[in-house]
Formats: sequence, C-alpha cells, structure tokens
Amino acid sequence: MTWRFRPARDLDLAPGARFRSVRREPGLLSLAAHAAWSALVRVYLAAWHRYRVAGREHLPADAPFVLVANHASHLDALALGAALPARLAARAYALAAGDVFFESDGLAAFAALALNALPMRRRKVAAGDLKDLRARLIEEPCILVLFPEGTRVRDGRMIPFKPGIGMLVGGTAVAVVPCWIDGAFAAMPPGATRPRPKRLRVILGEPRTFAGRVNDKAGWMAIAAELEAAVAALKPVSGR
Repeated sequence: MTWRFRPARDLDLAPGARFRSVRREPGLLSLAAHAAWSALVRVYLAAWHRYRVAGREHLPADAPFVLVANHASHLDALALGAALPARLAARAYALAAGDVFFESDGLAAFAALALNALPMRRRKVAAGDLKDLRARLIEEPCILVLFPEGTRVRDGRMIPFKPGIGMLVGGTAVAVVPCWIDGAFAAMPPGATRPRPKRLRVILGEPRTFAGRVNDKAGWMAIAAELEAAVAALKPVSGR
C-alpha cells in the first residue's frame, strides 16, 4: 500500500466556517463528542422508542457507502446513525438542512461536533458541494447518511427523490443502501416539539451500485427513481 500525504480539506477555513462546510474533517474533539453523543442516542432510542434494526447483514463491511431513506421526522438521522456498528459510525456524516441546523454558531457547533453533520442547502444544492461530497466518498472513504426527498414530508407519505443522489454516486462503485424508517412520523412529526414514546424500526435493504450508469442528468434521475422505489418497497405491510 502506497502512503500518500493529503492536507485536510478544511485546513484553510476558520473555525466558524469549518462547522458550516461540507469539507469539514473530524478532529479529536469532534470524534470524542460524536462517540459520547452516539452512545446516549442508542440508550435513548432503546428505552423510549424500543428501537430495532432489521437487515443489518446488508450493510457493506467497510466504507465507502451511502444510506438513503424516507424522511418524516427529526428522529430519522438519529435512527439511521444508530443502525451502524460503532466501528463505522465515526466515519459517517449525516447531511442536514443548512437553514435549520447551521443557522447559529452554537447550533452549528453542536451539529458538527455531536451529530457529525454536514450542511446541505434544501432549495438549491450547490454543484460544488456535491462535487466535494462525491470526492470524499471515493477518496476518504466515508459514509454519507442522506434523505433524497430533500425535506421532511408533512403527512408521512414519501415524495419523489431529487436527482442529487444520482450526482453523488452515478458512474462510481460506491454502494447505496436503501432504508425504511418506520414509526418516526408517529413519534415526532414535523411541528412536534418533543418525541412521543412510539416504536422505531429501521429496515435495511440490499445495497446497489451504479458504476455502469452514465453520469449525466438523465442518469441521475434514473438512479433517484430506482432508489425511491427500493426504499418504498421496504415499507412494512400495515399491521406487521
């Protein structure tokens, strides 16, 4: 194996800007904060939401890969992150709404240090940000946790996936794991100020790769549609 020196991607950024950049890289402080937060989240999910994971055997053995899921609650990122084994969790970044989690300095620091989140614009994603994230997946490698709908749905029903996920993985060998988060809408729907003690379950599907896809707009839309169908197919039948 050839050793190669690479300066940190966020080396030229001031601390405040680093928290708000998709180029942010974890340091000792953020790794410790994220590990402590993850441990607390796992205890909370198990005690308050009777949290369960099905299909863990579908997780790739190592990074890089992407987790994509339906999005109906602020609990979703916590639920997906808890599905990862501890050895992979430290390398996982959740993409979070920049206009929600990175508005103030204090909230941005919490999102970056505890959640290990990276900001993503919801209305118009910057092409440069997607290019940086695509490079990280291939070069670092890392794990991205994202919700291709682009926003939390207001009635619990999925809306079409945006093509940004295709821009991230089209033409690469990076695996994408479709996931269904069951119960998060009932536990904490948009507008709720506190979670209810409802059961939460994450269902992981078989990973897919898109190395043979053309990396263009049509390809991105096809990938998004395929992953949307894969996520929807994991939804449990009512009453089960």
